[in-house]
Amino acid sequence: MPLVPLLRTRLPRTWPCVIAALGLLLAAPSFGAPDTPGAIGTELRDRANEPPAPEPAASATATPDKSYVIPALQIIGFDFLLNRYNRRFSGTSDYDVSRASIRRNLRGPWVVDNDPFDINQFAHPYQGSLYHGAARASGLSYWEAAGYTFAGSVGWEIFGEQTPPSYNDQIASGIAGSFLGEPLFRMAHLVLNGPGGLSRPWREAIAAGISPSLGFTRLTFGSRFDGAFVDNDPVYYSRLRLGVARAAQDNLGTSRDLERDEAVIDFALDYGLPGKDGYTYRRPFDYFSFHAAASTANGVETLATRGLLFGTDYAIGDTVRGLWGLYGSYDYLAPQIFNLSTTALSLGTTGQWWASERLALQGTVLAGLGYSAASTLRRTTEDRDYHYGVAPRLSLALRLIAGDRASVDLQAQKYFLGSIANRAAGRDDITRVDTAFNWRLHKRHAVGVKYVWSHRDANYPGAGDRSQTLGTVGIYYTLLGADGFGAVEWREPAVH
Repeated sequence: MPLVPLLRTRLPRTWPCVIAALGLLLAAPSFGAPDTPGAIGTELRDRANEPPAPEPAASATATPDKSYVIPALQIIGFDFLLNRYNRRFSGTSDYDVSRASIRRNLRGPWVVDNDPFDINQFAHPYQGSLYHGAARASGLSYWEAAGYTFAGSVGWEIFGEQTPPSYNDQIASGIAGSFLGEPLFRMAHLVLNGPGGLSRPWREAIAAGISPSLGFTRLTFGSRFDGAFVDNDPVYYSRLRLGVARAAQDNLGTSRDLERDEAVIDFALDYGLPGKDGYTYRRPFDYFSFHAAASTANGVETLATRGLLFGTDYAIGDTVRGLWGLYGSYDYLAPQIFNLSTTALSLGTTGQWWASERLALQGTVLAGLGYSAASTLRRTTEDRDYHYGVAPRLSLALRLIAGDRASVDLQAQKYFLGSIANRAAGRDDITRVDTAFNWRLHKRHAVGVKYVWSHRDANYPGAGDRSQTLGTVGIYYTLLGADGFGAVEWREPAVH
């Protein structure tokens, strides 16, 4: 249970900090966006057709530095300090580690714990992302960093707590931590090396806010590991929404205290969009999507990542570019009525189709299997409406782009928790649909309207069937990145 006292008292009120962090996150990569009419589409075409930056000649540069010792020491030191902090301030004996507790944890058995949902499904993945970032910042590859993340999580379960080690914590920290940590590392890298007018101290500070492990390593060792990671100049789409939303449809079920009106901040980034000549997908997360949202009603409401682990790109004629393969994903959803989290592997594809000269359709379709958790939020009853299980999942994301003027977004997810194993312990069938229309007013400024529908059908022993629904309508100001609505233009100008 990492960061227990902080999360128990502050998580519902962290949205101002999230607003500041995500605002800075957007500002750096999109700084210096083109301001002339038509420049957005022109820049996307130029970026898609230009070759990736050439690799330095081997004879001219030394082998990039890397260290296996530095991240190991950082992870051990972090866990030690975290244990000391939690032991002092958590108010529980969970962190009173002794030789006896270590021997007991080494023997096992491993269990499934029932800690608060936000601790298990939000704090643990973030803790794992710090492990992953420490290894990546020291020059290690994705898979090497994933190994450090998994080992760091095992170490915390054995040596960081005196409670029995748990499978669900290991998945959340050891696997979801990498699925979250890699996008954070790459976004911080964009801030450090992207275009724009930010000074170096600002870039360093913002990058450290996104990936604290990277910031600490750079503060300690300077530019020692700078040459270890080259991003190959990906095409990416970013946008930041600020607005207000109101509940238009609700069936609370066993939940309570619905706040009908809320202020919302919503940030998204798609990295490595298909269509750029010469850009390849040889490394995990050379393509990824990141989405985070927070509200005054419920703090962090959405934190979701998906990235290509193994795959390749494809082309169909001159109008379709895409990629397909195995994706890794981490989803944390907390609308006001229920919580859902899943760490999953999925097969699928991401692509873009030029339907006409000015009309483009982008999309991602995934089908896979994850380890998931679900519970009612703000319960009116004392019964335990909370369980884990293996869950098939389906995911669809579409964006219809009309030139530089407008876009329509549709995202839909379906989760079937408890449908494979131990269904007698309960089930959750959860659907989430997110639709938005955006209209660009001037340069990078747009307005939009958004509807989000969240629905849960659940059944638990002794509790019967339960149904919960929440639909919200929102109006938003949208700040676009330097890439407009994200359509990648690989066609030659003469063709269209």
